[in-house]
Amino acid sequence: MHSPARMYHADLPIHAALPALKAALSSCTSAVIQAPPGAGKTTVVPLELLDEPWLAGGKILMLEPRRLAARAAAYRMADSLGQSVGETVGYRVRLDSSVGPRTRIEVVTEGILTRRLQHDQALEGVGLVIFDEFHERSIHADLGLALALDVQQVLRPDLRLLVMSATLDGERVAALMDNAPIASSEGRLFAVATTYLPRKSAARIEEVVLSQIHRVIRDESGSVLAFLPGAGEIARVHEELRRSVTDPHIIIAPLHGSLARDEQDRAIMPAPGGMRKIVLATSIAETSLTIDGVRIVIDSGLMRVPRFDPRSGMGRLETLRVTKASADQRRGRAGRTEPGICHRMWTEADNAMLEPFALPEILCTDLAPLALELAAWGVGDTSSLRWLDPPPAGAFAQARELLHELGALDAHGTITPHGRRISELSLHPRLAHMVLKAKAIGRSGIACDMAALLEERDIVRQDRDAGECDLRIRLDALHQGARAVSRSDMSIDRAACDRARQAAVALRKQLHVRAEHEHIDDAGLILAFAYPDRIGKRRADSQTHFLLSNDRGAHFTRVTPLSMNDYIAVADLDDREGNARIFLAAPLDERDLLKQFADVIATDEFVAWDPRRRAVAARRQTRIEKLVISDEQLREPPRDKVIAALIDGIRQEGIAMLPWDDEARTWQARVMFLRSLDAGNWPDVSDERLLATLEDWLAPHLGGITSRAQLQKLDLCSALSGMLSWQQRKELEHLAPTHIKVPTGSHIRLDYAGGPVPILPVRVQEMFGATETPRVAGGRVPVVIHLLSPAYRPVQVTQDLAGFWRTSYELVKKDLKGRYPKHYWPDDPLHAEPTRRVKRAR
Repeated sequence: MHSPARMYHADLPIHAALPALKAALSSCTSAVIQAPPGAGKTTVVPLELLDEPWLAGGKILMLEPRRLAARAAAYRMADSLGQSVGETVGYRVRLDSSVGPRTRIEVVTEGILTRRLQHDQALEGVGLVIFDEFHERSIHADLGLALALDVQQVLRPDLRLLVMSATLDGERVAALMDNAPIASSEGRLFAVATTYLPRKSAARIEEVVLSQIHRVIRDESGSVLAFLPGAGEIARVHEELRRSVTDPHIIIAPLHGSLARDEQDRAIMPAPGGMRKIVLATSIAETSLTIDGVRIVIDSGLMRVPRFDPRSGMGRLETLRVTKASADQRRGRAGRTEPGICHRMWTEADNAMLEPFALPEILCTDLAPLALELAAWGVGDTSSLRWLDPPPAGAFAQARELLHELGALDAHGTITPHGRRISELSLHPRLAHMVLKAKAIGRSGIACDMAALLEERDIVRQDRDAGECDLRIRLDALHQGARAVSRSDMSIDRAACDRARQAAVALRKQLHVRAEHEHIDDAGLILAFAYPDRIGKRRADSQTHFLLSNDRGAHFTRVTPLSMNDYIAVADLDDREGNARIFLAAPLDERDLLKQFADVIATDEFVAWDPRRRAVAARRQTRIEKLVISDEQLREPPRDKVIAALIDGIRQEGIAMLPWDDEARTWQARVMFLRSLDAGNWPDVSDERLLATLEDWLAPHLGGITSRAQLQKLDLCSALSGMLSWQQRKELEHLAPTHIKVPTGSHIRLDYAGGPVPILPVRVQEMFGATETPRVAGGRVPVVIHLLSPAYRPVQVTQDLAGFWRTSYELVKKDLKGRYPKHYWPDDPLHAEPTRRVKRAR
C-alpha cells in the first residue's frame, strides 16, 4: 500500500538516523532510537516506516505517555500528510478517539495498548509497536513493553518493537530487547543562555515565577514557557497575570493534563502574528509537545509526582526537585526555532546536585492495577516477564493482597470471574470493584458518577484552609453544575467537571446503566466498597478524629457536619502514619454498613487481662478489619477463658501479684530446702517454676476471681499445699518443721529463706543447758544458730553449740555482761537454768 505524500520538512535532525533505523528493523525485530527533544522522531519516524516491506501494509501503534501528546502527534502527522485526523493517522485516548477504516498509524495512550493486548494477544494486523518518550518510564510503558516482548517471543516473532527516547540509557534498553541495535540522532538546538536566579527560602514559588515573568515580558522578546509544579500553582499565577498584564498582544495560556481539550490546543498552537504567548505548564511540556514560538523558558525547578506508600496503602502527590534530565529538556524548549534563554529558579551549585533521572514509576506507585493486568495475562510471578526494572516484591505482594480482598484474585492468586469483570473496566481495581458492587444493589448510577469524580482531579477549587472534604458536594456539582456551590471560598473547576461528567456517561454506557441519579446519601456506602480499609469511626472524645479499619488514625482539619458523623468512608488522605489528614470522604450509615458488609464483619468474644484496670475484661466485639463497630461486656464469660486471662495477667505482672504472706513464703522455702537434699522426691516451687505452672497448681483455686483485688483474698497456702501429696505434707512437718523447741520451752520459728540451711534466731540465755545443736531433715542437717543478745542483736553464729560454750562463751559473756548487767550471765552455761526473763547476777 502506497502512503500519501509527506509535506513535512526533510531537514529535521531525525532524518540522519533513519537509514540506520530502517536497516535495523529490516534485519531485526527490535530497535532503539535515541534523539533529543525537537529532533522530529515522534512525527517523522512512524510516517517514514509506513512503506517498509516488513510492515506489509500492517498498522503501526505508537504509544504516548499523555492524552494531550497523543492527540498533538496525530494532528501534526495528519497535517504533514495534508489529511484530517482519522484518515491515515488517527488516535485513541481515554474517552476520545478518531480512527477510520483506512487508518494505519494509531497514536494511543499507554493504557489503551494494555487493553488491546488483553483482548488480542497476537495484535492481529499490527506490524510495529512504537514506545515513544520511553524515558518518562511510566508504569504503563514498562508493562506494555513487558507484555509486547512476551507476545513477540511466544505468538508473534515477526512483530517489530521500537523504543524511542530523548534521554535514556539506550544500552540497557537494547539489552532487554535481545541486544537490539541502536540508532541515534544528535538533534538540533539553537544556543540557549542559562541564568540562575535562586529564590529566598521564604518566598513561594508562584511569587518568584510571577516576578520573573513580569521582568522578561518587559525586557525580552518572544513567547514564554514557564514550568510550575502543578495545576494549583498554575491557576494562581494565571489569575494574577490576568489581573496584572494589560498588554492586549499577550496571550496567557495554562497547560496541564486536567484542562479541556480546546484549552490545551490553545496553549500549544502558535501565537497569531504580532502576538506573544505566556504558557504556564507542568512537566507535560517537557518533551512530547512542541510549542511554537517559545524562546524564553522560566523553570521553577519543581515537579509534582505521585508516590505510593505500601505500608499505608495510600498515595500522595509529592513536590520534588526536577532531575537533571528534566531540567535539560525544559531548557531545550527555548532553543527549538531560534537562540533563546532559560531562567532557572535555583543556584548553579544546586544544579550540580540534581538527580540524573527520575525514579521509574513502577518503583514508587500503586501496583494494584499492574497486578490485576498480570493476573488477567495469566502471570502471577513477575519474574516470568522481562522488565527494565521489576516491580518491587513487597509492593507487588501487597497489591495482590488487596486484589484478593476485593475478590479479584482467589486464594491461589488466580484471577476470578469478578476480577475479569474488574479488568474490563478502565478504572483502578478499587473503583471498578465499587461500581460492580453498587450495580448489584441497584446503585450503579451514583457509583459511575463517583468513579468518574475520583479518577479526575478534584473539581472543587477552594482556599487552602477551606478544608471542604465532603464528596457529596462534588456529586451535587456534577449533577447541577456550579450553582451547587455558593460559598465564597469555593468554586467549581468547570473543565474538570465536564471531563468527569463525560467519563461518567461513558461508564454508564459501558455498564448499560440508565441516566437517572440515585440519592447522594448513598455515597458513603458506595465509597466503602472501594475503600473497605478506610472505613472510619469517630473517636468518642473528638469531633474531628477517626479510627480507620486499617488501624490508622485520620482527622479533619476543622469541625464540619461531615466530621460529626459517627461513620465515614474516606477516598483521599495523606500517608502520615500516626494521624493522616482527610481530604475527601462521605458519611456512612451504620445500618447500611452492617448489612452490606455482613460477609466480612467478624464478631469475636474475647476474654483478656486488662493491665490498666488490673482485671479480666470480657467483651463481645463486632469488627470490620481492625475497626470495632460495637463493643459490649460479656455478662457470663466462659470460666476457663476467665481463668486463662487471669493467669496471663499474673504472668504479665509477676508472681508477686499473688497474696504472699510469711506463712506462704516459709512454706515455699521449706519445700525448696528439702528439694535441695532430695530433688527426686520434692517439687520445684521456685518463683520461676510456680509462674510457669500456674495452670497446674493455681487454676483450680481461681473460680470466681476476675481482678487483682479479688485475688488478694485467695488462700495461697492452701493452693500451694495442693502441690504436695498427703504423705509429702506429713513429711514436710516432720522433716522441715516451722519451729524448734529450745530449753526454756519456747517454740522458735526457723528461718528457711535466709540461706541453704535453716536459721534458728534465739537469745543466748534461752539456750543455757543445751549441749547439742538442734537438727532438721530427720537429724541430717544441724541448723545455723544465730545467738542473740537480750536486745535481739546477733552476737554469734554457729552450727556447733557445744563448741561455742567451750570456746567463745567467756568472751561473749564478758561483753554482754558489761552491756546488760541486770541479766543473768552464769559462769557454767551447761548447768545453768535457761531463762526468758531478766535475772540479777548472784
